Amino acid sequence: MVFEELIAAYGDDASGLVVHNPANGAVVASVKTYSVDEAADIVDAAMEPMDAWARLTAKDRAAILRQWYELILASQEEIAQIITAESGKPLAEARGEVVYGASFIEWFAEEGKRLYGEVIPPPVLGKRILTLRQPVGLCAAITPWNFPIAMITRKVAPALAAGCAMICKPAEATPLTALFVERLAHQAGVPEAIFRVLPTHDPAAMGELFCTHPLIRKLSFTGSTRVGKILMKQSATTVKKVSMELGGNAPFIVFDDADIDAAVTGAMASRFRNAGQTCVCANRILVQSSVYDEFADKLTERVKALRVGDGADSETEIGPLISQAARDRVARLVDATIEVGATIRVGGPSAVGEAFYDPTVLTDVTPDMTIARTEIFGPVAPIIRFETEGEAIAVANDTPYGLAAYFYTNDLARSWRVLEALEYGMVGVNEGVISTEVAPFGGVKESGIGREGARAGIEEYTEIKYGLIGGLAA
Repeated sequence: MVFEELIAAYGDDASGLVVHNPANGAVVASVKTYSVDEAADIVDAAMEPMDAWARLTAKDRAAILRQWYELILASQEEIAQIITAESGKPLAEARGEVVYGASFIEWFAEEGKRLYGEVIPPPVLGKRILTLRQPVGLCAAITPWNFPIAMITRKVAPALAAGCAMICKPAEATPLTALFVERLAHQAGVPEAIFRVLPTHDPAAMGELFCTHPLIRKLSFTGSTRVGKILMKQSATTVKKVSMELGGNAPFIVFDDADIDAAVTGAMASRFRNAGQTCVCANRILVQSSVYDEFADKLTERVKALRVGDGADSETEIGPLISQAARDRVARLVDATIEVGATIRVGGPSAVGEAFYDPTVLTDVTPDMTIARTEIFGPVAPIIRFETEGEAIAVANDTPYGLAAYFYTNDLARSWRVLEALEYGMVGVNEGVISTEVAPFGGVKESGIGREGARAGIEEYTEIKYGLIGGLAA
């Protein structure tokens, strides 16, 4: 019923953007797209309504966002089915993502009421110094396919809560989730011009418009470092405020004093969630020599038990990759790793379907192998041996990326040393899942600029205005 409603609302356009189910290649829908000229008209049309939106009290905006949050939760099952149909994600994960995505709306609805300024003690008598936080203006977002709802709400909710308007280009593979969430936002009372979702056949041109249009004052992008660098260069032409959540190469370090069973559980959650297609996945598993075999054996047994299949099947734990091309890239990467000396303990090519790759464990991997220096984006766990704490930190930091890192230890002093030494924006200590709406999400080095979630996430959509009031001397 949901798909029929979506098609009725947005059109079954024969020339539109075709959405495929990666599990079986079936056409899910053909979605209306927007040209650059149409998008430019939508930008112009947002300006006057945005002024009215910004003049609402934060409490009034919060009430609307709260209604949006409630509508999403009430539609959890429908949205989860859409996510699974267009991304392949298992239904259980899709349901969890809906709750996670909605949490950002709830959080920022409340946080918008707390965009406090400051009164600063003046250096001389007769003056007062204050600061205000004001909305940055019209914003644009470019979101990926791997979290079709959460990557929308994590950007749109803080923008709306701060008093901004937002236009969003969803990933070409997953526009339906974005369109359905947009529809619920409008039902909740968000004015149509204040939040628009614009699927397109020409993402490069749409991205360039977002970067160069003078009325768009902020760009938020989640995707590859390569594309992020292009967008940053283009945004420089209008000195635009940017937030960039880019690529990662997350190390997952297991020290010899760790709880090995807990570390295996953490690695399973971190590495194989969404078939390994997350930017914060444990990309390299570094294990100290004395516990290397134990960890590898236990991880292999857990991986063997994973059920691979169509995400719509309630028994499925690992769904397809987003496309056959993505599957082929993972296969080439694994084959090249085996050719240079790694051992495949379990996994490899899958018989389930063209876009599937069975969960894989590789041992005898070394830090110089391509797989240890590349974001895998697939269900593959390469395990690297190390001897000392210093070596583990050096290997972990030997990358241009700095998004997420993980390590397991029961040594309190080591916890602090390693936490402070790792060059990453987010570190999980004895935890394999770190994402939450209440904490600042983002990376350092070539993994990005800015933060999403927490108070920092809404501050990204504001400007600080400083006011000096003189003439107050008695």
